[in-house]
Amino acid sequence: MTAIAINGATGRMGRTLTSLLVNNPRFQLKCALTHENSSSLGHDIGRLSGVSELGVAVSSVSQDQLRGVQVIVDFSVPLATVALLDHCIRRRLGLVTGTTGLDEPQRKLIERAAQEIPIVISPNMSVGVNVAFRLIGQAIRMFESDIDVEVHETHHRNKQDAPSGTAIRMGEILASELGQELNDVATYERMGVQSPRKPRQIGFQSARGGDVVGEHTVTFFGQGERLEITHRATNRTNFAAGALRAADFVAQKLDQGFVGMYSMDEVLGLS
Repeated sequence: MTAIAINGATGRMGRTLTSLLVNNPRFQLKCALTHENSSSLGHDIGRLSGVSELGVAVSSVSQDQLRGVQVIVDFSVPLATVALLDHCIRRRLGLVTGTTGLDEPQRKLIERAAQEIPIVISPNMSVGVNVAFRLIGQAIRMFESDIDVEVHETHHRNKQDAPSGTAIRMGEILASELGQELNDVATYERMGVQSPRKPRQIGFQSARGGDVVGEHTVTFFGQGERLEITHRATNRTNFAAGALRAADFVAQKLDQGFVGMYSMDEVLGLS
């Protein structure tokens, strides 16, 4: 049984993860973490998640709180994710993080931590999305070089970052297959653009509204044809299930004495 702490426990993903953990004998929820100003501090995370009382009160992160934990599963915000790294290194805890919106210095800090502990980082832990990652890479390799590519994504009104981390990852895959860096070929929204589309450009469109869990479509525009690869999430259970698979993977790496940065490709055996 792997002892888990959830960081960002009171958010949508944290509560979904809690409800999934309840009936999974492979995991024990030891700790539910949120920010120090949360109104949920002290409340039972089971009740907040719509399941039975679990005897795990929501708390802010501290070394004492993490006693007995093996893996932290983190769905929070970039500053909170980075703040976890020192705790993980000191206690030699594995980390699974699905936090999006990380900037380059923050990613570098995570990469540095991965030299001492095993970390799985992914903008999307859904099995279906990771299959979509693989499919879009195969698709762009098979098209002629003059193919035009657009990435469209839609999320609920409260999502803070745009484009989504999943959309950006899709763009990185596409750009890599084109032999380019995403920053050199990405165009966001095209607001104010007064010129024709450039070759090998990757366009991004973001929509926010309602309670949409997440939709991503990559469209390949060819001459006389169009291919669309779409993933739609109807609830968050698929993300949470993928995160638990990642937690199991990280726990095994801890037991084996391995460190490093891993993706869902390794977790799912796709690489």
